[in-house]
Amino acid sequence: QDDLKEIATQYQLDLFQILDSLEVGHLPKYEQQANYNFLILRAYTAQPNDRVNSISDISNKIAFFYKDDKLITIHRTPFAFLQQLSSNYSNCETLLLAIIKAMVDTYSEPSKLLSDQIDAMEQTIFLRDYKKISLTDLYFQKTQTRITKKLLQITQLVLHQVEVSAANKSALADINDSMLNLVLVYEEVLDNAHTILNTYLSINAQKSNDVMKVLTVFSAFFLPLTFIVGVYGMNFEHMPELQWANGYYIILGLMLLITLGIYRWFKKKAYL
Repeated sequence: QDDLKEIATQYQLDLFQILDSLEVGHLPKYEQQANYNFLILRAYTAQPNDRVNSISDISNKIAFFYKDDKLITIHRTPFAFLQQLSSNYSNCETLLLAIIKAMVDTYSEPSKLLSDQIDAMEQTIFLRDYKKISLTDLYFQKTQTRITKKLLQITQLVLHQVEVSAANKSALADINDSMLNLVLVYEEVLDNAHTILNTYLSINAQKSNDVMKVLTVFSAFFLPLTFIVGVYGMNFEHMPELQWANGYYIILGLMLLITLGIYRWFKKKAYL
């Protein structure tokens, strides 16, 4: 806190923007001041197998205070791409765009991974056993894709506000093109995730309906037979059929005829 207050005083930075740069989960933003520009962007930092469902779990931010001859970055998380940057930049604006480009590129590999995972789930549902699909995994993948897509859309709007010199307009346009491609990829993955979820639920519901259909068919066969058995199992004293010499065989024949009649009716109605 003391270091940041000292930096704010030395370079005449707004204290509230300093606080924004420290706030966990702060969304991307861009503000212009009289003597500098303020920018917050977020880079993708989640690991491939992490189950994440919030912006702060998926990404970490870098805050930029910059003008023509000076660039100050504030971040808590170490970023590998910062260590890989070249030292040959003609001005602060070029360095800023190089960092932004590296931050945008962090979303590329996760998009491919999510797309492959969704494709694998789709193949499992249609070509293998839908029961092998984990709804928990699908939930986290869908949530991660949805949050990342929204984050990219916000970042896209922020980058459209950033102004650069004529020499760097092409570099900024290239970054915006990459952002657009990423948004489209994540949107497609999210649509596929919704489709897979709906397909899974539909197949599961169909399997339940098939089970109910089988139970209904068995009930239709056994209900009249159970009724007949129940009637002649009452053992009242005055039941003429109980005195018949061939009553047992007659009732068995009647039950067989009923069973055949129900079977033919089900076949005619295409229930079987």
